[in-house]
Amino acid sequence: MRQTQAKRIVLGLTGGIAAYKAAELARLLLKQGVEVQVAMTEAACHFITPATMQALTGRPVLVNQWDAITNGMAHIDTSRAADAIVVAPATADFISKLAHGLADDLLSTLCLARVCPLLVAPAMNKQMWAHAATQRNVVQLERDGVTILGPCSGVQACGEEGMGRMLEAEELALDIVAFLQGSKSLNGGSPTLTLPQGERGSIHKMDGVRILITAGPTYEAIDAVRGITNRSSGKMGYAVARAALELGAQVTLVSGPTALPKPQGAQVVDVTSAAEMFEAVKQHVAGAGIFIGVAAVADYRIAQPSTQKIKKSADKLTLELLPNPDILAYVANLPKPPFCVGFAAESENLHGHAKTKRKAKNIPLLVANLAQQAIGSDENELILFDDTGEHVLPRADKLTLARQLMQHIVMLRTNIKT
Repeated sequence: MRQTQAKRIVLGLTGGIAAYKAAELARLLLKQGVEVQVAMTEAACHFITPATMQALTGRPVLVNQWDAITNGMAHIDTSRAADAIVVAPATADFISKLAHGLADDLLSTLCLARVCPLLVAPAMNKQMWAHAATQRNVVQLERDGVTILGPCSGVQACGEEGMGRMLEAEELALDIVAFLQGSKSLNGGSPTLTLPQGERGSIHKMDGVRILITAGPTYEAIDAVRGITNRSSGKMGYAVARAALELGAQVTLVSGPTALPKPQGAQVVDVTSAAEMFEAVKQHVAGAGIFIGVAAVADYRIAQPSTQKIKKSADKLTLELLPNPDILAYVANLPKPPFCVGFAAESENLHGHAKTKRKAKNIPLLVANLAQQAIGSDENELILFDDTGEHVLPRADKLTLARQLMQHIVMLRTNIKT
């Protein structure tokens, strides 16, 4: 598979205590395949050292524009090589500089001389954030086309609590990567994702499309404290929800029990059992253009669960199991069904079982993987089965695979409509 050119960002650090989060942010971006060049103000160096950021990124950190570039034009050369500049943290002082076009150090000069998008993650005391001057400056930046990431409300370094806290590194990394996936490239063309052979192309938008997704395991009670469940972490379903949100879709996520943070922007419906998931799907499927059944739904439930804990004894315990509703089959057989995507986790004979399941469910797309290679892992390998055959998505992190899957779904829906 041909690999697409890596995205490059300049990560700018200014003088705030939240600069410590930049180390984790850089690590997460690098993990996503983003090249990171760090530029720091002198004030930022009092909170985190350039040596730390250089060790993480493998690149010399820019602080003084006269030191790093032989021709003395770091503010020009560095911005020309970047797909975006991200300032995180961005102090009230630095936001003021950006709003008024000031350029008295390397980072502010680099931002003023850029030809790429600018993203800013504010970080400051709640009074500073609420101050009329700061709010005017933020409005001006938005009018100038700058993307503002956050802030959020929380406990601050001063001991107070309120709005102004910088977003956490994990959330910022997701937002930045999503922006890079959807932003224009430097030469004016559209960015590309790594897709199966013959399906590569520009990013497709799904603005306004309603997508219903199920994710995670279900839990079927045996008694008051015990139950039947599986080892699904929900990571794949949550990644699919994130990828759909990135394309502008309206996402409803019906989630079994997981320990994952809720995808920002999605309507999340928490359920426990397969019956509860089925009811939630029936309530939300109307108007959905796409249904993606990622959840590892229990095939069986206990016929008569006990309301009290069953006490251990020397006797055998026999449990009667009843089949649970087939959620995917229900949706696929609606009078006017949405575009249905099913998932199949198999332990053997992956191709045979997947083809049989797709035919039995009568759905346009089935996504299959080996359970032992995927459950609980941050990575996976998928095979997509549709009317044209099989499409392998090689092993990668689940968010990357989810983005590739969403592109394939868009392509299939477009072909069906035309």
